[in-house]
Amino acid sequence: MIRVEVIRDSNRFIRELRVTGHAGYERRGKDIVCAAVSVLAYTAAGALEELAGIKGYTERDGYMRCAVPKDIPEEKKETVRTILETVVLGLKQVELGYGKYVSVLDKEVLTDD
Repeated sequence: MIRVEVIRDSNRFIRELRVTGHAGYERRGKDIVCAAVSVLAYTAAGALEELAGIKGYTERDGYMRCAVPKDIPEEKKETVRTILETVVLGLKQVELGYGKYVSVLDKEVLTDD
């Protein structure tokens, strides 16, 4: 199963997106659930870099993480919010259709530390 964690600060601003695991819907190269989640995760990473200037994401087999720096300029926050909220919406849509293979956990941290 693919697990997606959406980490938000106390203002509900997404600070981190983590994707772990494998869908197991179909064999490697034929897994449409994996492909859907992957395209959304890479869209987040690419859009953050191209549109908001936030470089860098971490990835390895079965794992991807995009993090938003705490010191992001105020003028870029709305762009980042739009990108990540759109991606999370897409991930939740995949979960609705393939909940046996994808789980999205949207959580708020208690502090902004």
